[in-house]
Amino acid sequence: MLTPATLKPHFDAGITYDRYISTGSPDQQANWKRFAERVPALTEPQRKLLESFTRRMHILVLSGTWCGDCVQQCPLLAAIAAANTKLIDLRFIDRDEHIDLSNAVMICGGNRVPTVIFLNEDHEFCAILGDRSLTRYRAIAARSLGVSCPLPGAPLPPDEIAATLQDWLNEFERVQLLLRLSPKLRQKHSD
Repeated sequence: MLTPATLKPHFDAGITYDRYISTGSPDQQANWKRFAERVPALTEPQRKLLESFTRRMHILVLSGTWCGDCVQQCPLLAAIAAANTKLIDLRFIDRDEHIDLSNAVMICGGNRVPTVIFLNEDHEFCAILGDRSLTRYRAIAARSLGVSCPLPGAPLPPDEIAATLQDWLNEFERVQLLLRLSPKLRQKHSD
């Protein structure tokens, strides 16, 4: 069950993005760094949106430094969180080291990564998204289910990266609005 009592210890065990990347092998670290260099800067409207957040969000990412989807999405999460470190606390945990939580949040019967768990300030479950955003699924389906398939490891087009960033930003905004409109939190904060 995804209660604060079960989620908070996993969140507390989580580590920052940079520290998490450093747990990977040299080749894995190089892959993460190479992709992070391709992450587009947030636009002014995106930055302003993130700066407008008023509720604290705890974001817990089940990941694997070996995972290609993690390499191509977690740096986007880090860019979003970096725009409002006062209210967005982003932490990473290794899926295999936290298999009990991974088993509790299986997607389509599997231990998928990245799996992002959104929590409120009291470590209560708010939402989950994984293992890929809608843009990623559309792009993968177009490449995999179509007539031709690209070479494995082919770089993602910049427009796909930007659209995936926006997908994740939309989910952060959706959860922030959920938190902002929560009767329980509105009462707690007298707003």
